Amino acid sequence: MSYLEYTVKSVPSGWRKVLFLNWPLIVLLTAVAGVGFLMLYSVAGGSLSPWAEPQMKRYVLGLTVMLVVAMVPIWFWRNMAVVAYLASLALLVAVEFVGSVGMGAQRWIDLGFMRLQPSELMKITMVMLLAAYYDWLPLKRTSHPLWVILPVALILIPTFLVITQPDLGTAILLLTSGGLMMFLAGVHWAYFAVVVSAGVGFVATVFKSRGTDWQMLKDYQFRRIDTFLDPSSDPLGAGYHITQAKIAMGSGGWTGRGFMQGTQSRLNFLPEKHTDFIFNTLAEEFGFVGGFSLLMLYVLILIFCIVAAMQNRDRFSSLLILGVGLTFFLFFAVNMAMVMGLAPVVGVPLPLVSYGGSAMLVLMVAFGLVQSAHIHRPR
Repeated sequence: MSYLEYTVKSVPSGWRKVLFLNWPLIVLLTAVAGVGFLMLYSVAGGSLSPWAEPQMKRYVLGLTVMLVVAMVPIWFWRNMAVVAYLASLALLVAVEFVGSVGMGAQRWIDLGFMRLQPSELMKITMVMLLAAYYDWLPLKRTSHPLWVILPVALILIPTFLVITQPDLGTAILLLTSGGLMMFLAGVHWAYFAVVVSAGVGFVATVFKSRGTDWQMLKDYQFRRIDTFLDPSSDPLGAGYHITQAKIAMGSGGWTGRGFMQGTQSRLNFLPEKHTDFIFNTLAEEFGFVGGFSLLMLYVLILIFCIVAAMQNRDRFSSLLILGVGLTFFLFFAVNMAMVMGLAPVVGVPLPLVSYGGSAMLVLMVAFGLVQSAHIHRPR
């Protein structure tokens, strides 16, 4: 026995779990959150209020919650997957009756000290349940039609509830992450070919429904699509957001204008500068170098998740880690594509950087599950 092994085994079991934490992952998460604190300080004109200070407190709370979740054995979270999913589903239903309205949408439940967005919670609990389902299901039954129906229903029910809020962006993320979980579990590619074909037909139907009595999207959602296709068609109206976002990003050049020197954000030309479009503030002040550096931090977090999943011999843990990693990837990929004009504006925050409580806390819980799977993996 080596000296290191002897030292680890001599540590009490509770503290030993702390040693087995994936500390590089914690450092990367803190680095990304630190970028968020810096940008929120900047967009407030060099003040910790009203955004940077609350965000710091939320991160400390989220980090604490992550460590608590990590210390709990992974088998407990597997057994709690059904309960967590049903609780999230109940909260989504509750939004329809007692949800608070903001920016024309009813997506939140006011808890007094914070506003909880149940759709954010559903992104993680759905991944938990699908991982538990495919851990329970024998591999030979994975692609059997009878055993494909249930996970499809588990994905479509919350997706429908989120669409009615309306929150098309989150609904698309739920649908995509759920489909990717099924693919990772080994469902045959033919099912996905059928879904893609049906999706193309559905999109065509959505466009044909415009202006009819059975219109399938809200008018503002169609305007977002128009803006995506041609932002210059209404630069002072529907295309204002993305036009100003592109100006901010382009004016940053290679190295940016300098910290707190971004004119688009300081003069309030850039909309939602502390939430959805915070990446443009970063690009304006720190240029391509700053934006690329943040992207690399995200990629490193994703790589750590993939490596942790590959090293884990427990099927539930591997699927859960990959599901969390994919959800995290969809978060930052969709946001960055959106603010660069590569995708329609759908209101997806930049993880750990955009101002917000629900998204950050839920994401830290998700990484707590990743840490739990890492700590309690078969050794």
